[in-house]
Amino acid sequence: MSTQVTVTLPDAVYRSAVRLAKLTQRELGDVLTDTLSLSLPELTPEAEMAVPIADLSDAEVLTLMALTLPPVQDHQLTTLLERQQAGSLTAEERTQLAALMQAYREGLLRKAQALQEAVRRGLHEPLTP
Repeated sequence: MSTQVTVTLPDAVYRSAVRLAKLTQRELGDVLTDTLSLSLPELTPEAEMAVPIADLSDAEVLTLMALTLPPVQDHQLTTLLERQQAGSLTAEERTQLAALMQAYREGLLRKAQALQEAVRRGLHEPLTP
């Protein structure tokens, strides 16, 4: 199912999207759809049901702050990003990359929330600019 949306883009964003569409020999709408899909993936059911950070123990908050992708997923993500940069991703690899990026973003969001909670609780010093 698809929903049609009309959106006004800044000129620079539009020009970049048009250039990318030409370079990749794809339709502008497909480039914009893929870009939005990679930028705004659906949250997994696990992410939607995750325990609120404020409800975690101090030890759980500190553990969550150190969260990283498992080594196998990290390596796969790096490999797929390199292939994307080279312009040689297959459709299947594009799907794998989107899933890995989704997992990475969800983890990064949880880490940031854990850091904020740790600072609020006095478990960690605030980050300085």
